[in-house]
Amino acid sequence: MKSAVETLNPTRVRLTVEVPFEELKDSLDAAYKKINEQVTVKGFRKGKIPARVIDQRFGRGAVLEEAVNDALPKFYTEAVNEGELNVLGQPEVDIKELKDGELLSFTAEVDIRPEITIPDYSGIEVTVDAAEVGEEDIDKSVEQLRDRFASTTAVERAAADGDVVTVDLEAKIDGEVLEDGVASGIDYVIGSGDLIEGIDDAVTGLEAGGEATFASVLKGGSAEGKEAEVTVKVTEVKTRELPELDDDFAQMASEFDTLEELRADSRKRLESMKRYDQATQAQERVLDELLKLVEVPIPEKLLADEVETRKHNLEHHQLPQMGIDIAQYLQIQGKTQEEFDAETSEQAVKGIKTQFILDELVNKEKLNVNQEELTEHLMRRAQSSGMSPDQFAQAVVEGGQVPMLVGEVARGKALAVVVEAAKVVDTNGETVDLDDEEEESAESGDAAAEAVTETAEAAEGAETPAEGEDGKPTA
Repeated sequence: MKSAVETLNPTRVRLTVEVPFEELKDSLDAAYKKINEQVTVKGFRKGKIPARVIDQRFGRGAVLEEAVNDALPKFYTEAVNEGELNVLGQPEVDIKELKDGELLSFTAEVDIRPEITIPDYSGIEVTVDAAEVGEEDIDKSVEQLRDRFASTTAVERAAADGDVVTVDLEAKIDGEVLEDGVASGIDYVIGSGDLIEGIDDAVTGLEAGGEATFASVLKGGSAEGKEAEVTVKVTEVKTRELPELDDDFAQMASEFDTLEELRADSRKRLESMKRYDQATQAQERVLDELLKLVEVPIPEKLLADEVETRKHNLEHHQLPQMGIDIAQYLQIQGKTQEEFDAETSEQAVKGIKTQFILDELVNKEKLNVNQEELTEHLMRRAQSSGMSPDQFAQAVVEGGQVPMLVGEVARGKALAVVVEAAKVVDTNGETVDLDDEEEESAESGDAAAEAVTETAEAAEGAETPAEGEDGKPTA
């Protein structure tokens, strides 16, 4: 077999392959055997039909077509390996010449991973929020806890700000009650903003049995984003009583004996959260700076497929769960179709570029993924998916997605290497040490994996060899 590689652009090549006919012998034998098993010819036992009879009855062309389809994957793979190509997606194969007994010639155009040069990234500098916890932050945290332990008492008076009202709701559009526009017995804290716009003004001043009508743009349901006429009826008014902020409250609401200990624990938790937010910001902003440093040609077909995948997932999976269509989604987002298309394309480019760069860093830094790291990442992904670790692991194995998870962890480790080399300062100008705590340091690789997963996971098609669903290129 002879093969040659022609570079069409930095991300696409054309393979030209010539195969001597004798190298098709095994595939020809397999083709005759397959046809033997599928057809019946009077006078011959099934499976014992001579090749010359098959040629006469069904045509030599049918045998050659079957043989070529069987042989193409092998010869294509040999040409890819010979050319040392890192191919992406499925090739476009064109049979140029098929001379019976002499020669098979074909071309295969396919996208390839572009060659990427990673420059010195040690000069990257980013700024993140300062991990400061003030007394007001602690007060807010304790108040939120206090709010959860509030008690209510029914009162016979008009509802006021801070009261809990039990309400029945009915939403209409153009005089018609929406199918999902009726709700009863909902408890709502006036002023919390947890329900629908306009309800605070509507219920304030109403006693039990009172009702009011107001206009509001619906936040969810079948008419999300549309203005509806909402009738609210108050069935009960309750006053909220908050517990005293003292040691008794601390003992009731936590494992601590004193309010001072509770506040100290709140400070510790808030500081930990702020440090985690710092690490996440650092990873995201370092990644953005790294993307600016590296030129990455994007394969056109891969980009088109990625954009289509993102749109399909949104329109056929995410939006139906929300009960809206793409038109309603665009209205809610305040975007035109053109703006949505441009944003989707930009996100797809970033995802593909991120994966290519981090994969190159994995190779450059010779990063490996051990079983413990993979298991930890699997546990985190299972938790975010709402599945048990066993269920998620089974789905990953059955779907052949283990390499995908390994890639996510490896790319996370690559990003962690860049973050470690970067200078990270907070808004006060202080240098941020992201490895202050041993536990945070140990989890940095997996945290970075999570940081890049959403950006790059939709570009996982770039990891797939150039195959069809059955593992074979198609002509």
